[in-house]
Amino acid sequence: MVNIDEEVELLKVEIKRLGEKPADGKGVAVVKFGKIVKDDRCSNIFEALNGTLRAAKRKGIVTFEGQMLLQGAHDDVDVILLQE
Repeated sequence: MVNIDEEVELLKVEIKRLGEKPADGKGVAVVKFGKIVKDDRCSNIFEALNGTLRAAKRKGIVTFEGQMLLQGAHDDVDVILLQE
């Protein structure tokens, strides 16, 4: 079992892999939630993606609208990586 700090570090790597540089220059990378959820590699890494995202948000590592993201309903929500 991977601890949450390790999962957050993995999340940072995957957001950089899947995302793009934000057009507004705020943050390191931005990716749609749906792209993370539908990615085979991410689905194999993260057993509880929402838990990892929420932990990363609490630590100020990522930001996104709302408290929790749901597949389908929030596929177009930006997940922004704030720090390397």
